Amino acid sequence: MERNKVLSLIGLATKAGRTKSGEFAVEKSISSRSSRLVFVSEEASPGTRKSFIDKCNHHKIPVVICFSKEELGKACGKDVRTSLSVEDDGFAGALLKLVDHSMNGGC
Repeated sequence: MERNKVLSLIGLATKAGRTKSGEFAVEKSISSRSSRLVFVSEEASPGTRKSFIDKCNHHKIPVVICFSKEELGKACGKDVRTSLSVEDDGFAGALLKLVDHSMNGGC
């Protein structure tokens, strides 16, 4: 399943030290313009979703609303996570290609 490829690549990016997870760390990554791609859990509250979408749009960072909190957390070796930021152009590009190709822009 293609979803697994995306989650595996998130895991590789995390092992390489190129992700941040958790609401405050991701917000800081977006604000500091370190973020190249943001994932927000499909289980996030409407307010959280809107907040991340607005911040990402303001800074011209792609945002993907996909995966459960458990899937995002497991992919980055943590418990549950509502948001995750990828801070590497290579990983972000590869993830966007997988998301666009296999999931048509979403889950």
